[in-house]
Amino acid sequence: MELSNLTWPDVDALDRNTPVIIPVAALEQHGHHMPVFTDSMLLGEIMRRAHEELKQQTLLVPLMWLGNSHHHMDFPGTVSAEPRVWLDLLSGLVENFITHGFRRIVVFNGHGGNDVPGRQVTFELRQKYRSRPDLLLLYATYWSLADPPSSIPGLTQDSMQHACEWETSMILHLHPELVKDHQNTENIDQGNPFLPAQRAWITGDRTATGHIGAPNAATSEKGEQLLKLFSSGVVKLMQRVIQWDGESWDG
Repeated sequence: MELSNLTWPDVDALDRNTPVIIPVAALEQHGHHMPVFTDSMLLGEIMRRAHEELKQQTLLVPLMWLGNSHHHMDFPGTVSAEPRVWLDLLSGLVENFITHGFRRIVVFNGHGGNDVPGRQVTFELRQKYRSRPDLLLLYATYWSLADPPSSIPGLTQDSMQHACEWETSMILHLHPELVKDHQNTENIDQGNPFLPAQRAWITGDRTATGHIGAPNAATSEKGEQLLKLFSSGVVKLMQRVIQWDGESWDG
């Protein structure tokens, strides 16, 4: 079920154990070769595919395209909420559905910069509603739900990066007309600065072009396989949410 197509009485008639799915992504630079709406387009397609299998069992909220993208602000075209504003925005959105009585709320993320603040949101809300063992709050970034290198032939990267082989492949499959001369991009390695410590950074510290990874290795065929894999990961997680007994720690 898509929230945008329902009336409020339709929503009110739903079982409050119906899982609510909230997709969050971004509008930000993706190098010289990719559109700024890449993250939102990819997550939107992954959720569309997953929802085809889940639509009678879940409530899908329209995608929130405004992300926490301040680390990309040196690149024109990036649109970002202030970090604390973004936390409060997502927190309020999740809390709306808690107010309406829903008990299973899953945020699916499509932008790496949302990952830490998004998990912070669910952590803070669990403290606020600490007397509610029936409340299931989950936060998942879609590419963490599958293991692409083991199943996709020819994939050169072993992890998601930025405007990289993975993202470029998926956009090549969905909208090839929006990808510009990716074959002539250079490989930019993620690097290993000061690990295991976490170095504070902005994107410009790491790349002058705005991409990280190997977009020159991207193909439409890899893109379709990645989209299938990631949408399958979403479905598998949501099936666990649907089957949850409403009280146990392990899902």
